[in-house]
Amino acid sequence: MSSTGPGGDAELARVEKALLARWPETRLEPSLGRIAALVDLLGSPHRAMPVVQVAGTNGKTTTARMVDELLRGFGLRVGRFTSPHLQSMRERIVLDGEPVSAERFVATYDDVAPYVDMVDAAGEHPMSFFEVVVGMAYALFADAPVDVAVVEVGMGGTWDATNVVDARVAVVTPVALDHAEYLGPDVATIAGEKAGIIKPDAIAVLARQEPTALDVLVRRAVEVEAVVAREGTEFGVLDRRVAVGGQQLRLQGLGGEYGDVFLPLFGAHQAQNAATALAAVEAFLGAGATTGTIDVETVRTAFAAVRSPGRLERVRTSPTVLVDAAHNPAGMAATVDAIRESFDFTRLVGVVGAVHGKDVSGMLAALEDVCAELVVTQNSSSRAMPADELGALAVDVFGADRVSVSPRLPEALTEAIELAEAGPDDALGGSGVLVTGSVITAGEARTILAGGRT
Repeated sequence: MSSTGPGGDAELARVEKALLARWPETRLEPSLGRIAALVDLLGSPHRAMPVVQVAGTNGKTTTARMVDELLRGFGLRVGRFTSPHLQSMRERIVLDGEPVSAERFVATYDDVAPYVDMVDAAGEHPMSFFEVVVGMAYALFADAPVDVAVVEVGMGGTWDATNVVDARVAVVTPVALDHAEYLGPDVATIAGEKAGIIKPDAIAVLARQEPTALDVLVRRAVEVEAVVAREGTEFGVLDRRVAVGGQQLRLQGLGGEYGDVFLPLFGAHQAQNAATALAAVEAFLGAGATTGTIDVETVRTAFAAVRSPGRLERVRTSPTVLVDAAHNPAGMAATVDAIRESFDFTRLVGVVGAVHGKDVSGMLAALEDVCAELVVTQNSSSRAMPADELGALAVDVFGADRVSVSPRLPEALTEAIELAEAGPDDALGGSGVLVTGSVITAGEARTILAGGRT
């Protein structure tokens, strides 16, 4: 990533302050009107390149990263938009595999800002933080220019600001309960919102879904005459085994089998993400049953290069400290399964910081069987659940003798590491620490423990 001098830092701080003064991502007024007005004023930059769009409840960011890596492996210039960020706003807008420079981020904002002011003046509600950053991403990708944009939906699908595009390939990762207050009370209703990214004549790549969600997604595809590729039918994971630093996969793609694929990420859910990403790239490149596989060596090289910061990421050894952004029960269950499969901990200490509006008790229940002790804490978000409140929920699940409360994250990390180091010395496994509960918690812990790598 590009470095900046004092002047550049000040300019980036100016832009970040202006963006953060807008409605946060958690305040919604469902409408595509504002973002549609902005991109119209900007000359429709979202129409300047084909798009692979990724919706779903869990796995969106990692799947988008995988799609990006694969497409660049095939020689395409790729722009990628993901959210939320772990440590820097610039992570959301990625060009050629790297977050955009501070200078380019600032310049793009300054180019777009006058048009944002026009939309604000004409509407009942001002543009939100998320809407403006989406507009910046489309403008930057058009200006670059890129051959393809990989765009992760922020929340839902139908009314998400990213959905002004008509994606050539619409990917839906597994749908589960999350953001129920905005998206609906059950999986079928939430799937209906996600289905909004499937547009006429697109290719819908659907990861394995609960039956009610799959029914909703397929019906949407039929309504708009989109082609459907389903995990478990047209593509999927044929075989996988744990390997040093990740896992070895054999994948069924739309065009055939891809063997000996090393993925440096842990867990069955990451293998599922890999199969979904591969099918999306095959669909984009026109591969299928009649045309055979895309180049297998390119696929292997790309998957071996995939990184997904904050997703069961090892940021320290002796003891091992893992940082994971799981923030709902389904995501936490996948994390726990991956830990059991890939790590030989004899004792694991959890550090959890969560935000209001999440099924925190459900996440804690998923952790209870794998964590010997739990340190609850509080991240810096304005929506952060107070440590004492989180502690009370944790005591209900873990019991008082296994829970401690440490309101500041740095002290919570220190306490957890000391608890892990005080555990029994077992040559076959040893103790570890898992930091989880929120993307914000994961990002802040990563900054503290990993020296701010992105």
